[in-house]
Amino acid sequence: MEKLTAVALLDVIGELFSDETSIAVSNTTDYIYYRPSKRIDLKICPGDPVREGTITYKALTSQQKVSEFINREIFGVPYYGMAVPFFHEGKLEGCVTAVFPALNDGKSFVTVRIHEGWIPIPFSQVVYLEAKDRKTHVFTEQLSGTHKYSLQEFEYFLPKESFIRCHRSFIVNVNHIKEIFPDTHSTFVLKMSNGDRIPVSQSYSSYFRKLLVF
Repeated sequence: MEKLTAVALLDVIGELFSDETSIAVSNTTDYIYYRPSKRIDLKICPGDPVREGTITYKALTSQQKVSEFINREIFGVPYYGMAVPFFHEGKLEGCVTAVFPALNDGKSFVTVRIHEGWIPIPFSQVVYLEAKDRKTHVFTEQLSGTHKYSLQEFEYFLPKESFIRCHRSFIVNVNHIKEIFPDTHSTFVLKMSNGDRIPVSQSYSSYFRKLLVF
């Protein structure tokens, strides 16, 4: 199979998976294909070596299907994945890996730094999160604070039924969206319950519309 044809086929297969699932394909040593999702991106590039400790590495070395949680030490973010090795005439040829956002482990709040102390905020009260000045700022209707986690890390434990990434710098709680306004170039502006306005970037607009069904 020609390389371009194989890539096109993998892209079509990727459409069978949820928009929140990243897909990686490797040979026995290196990644040969990667399709990130809007929800999780491990920043893998074709040609990158399969690193020890990853779920792909475990599936290749065991030559068996592996499904487990991987902590943030490998790619900088936690994830849950499923990897299945494939064979040709009995010989190991590579592995297909599906990467899913990590579960929130039952957490229902985020503890943010405010002035010289900290305060736990229930997820339901979080209006949106913004990445700014190398920190993540967490906003409610009454206050704001900061947290050391990046937005990408927040995506893996915030409840996905309520929180949506709408911009490289913003995650919003859909329960606090008061109105959605069209903007230029197929983008949107969100009016939030605390009065702030949040942009939906062009790269996230299609994903955002699909999740909110409009």
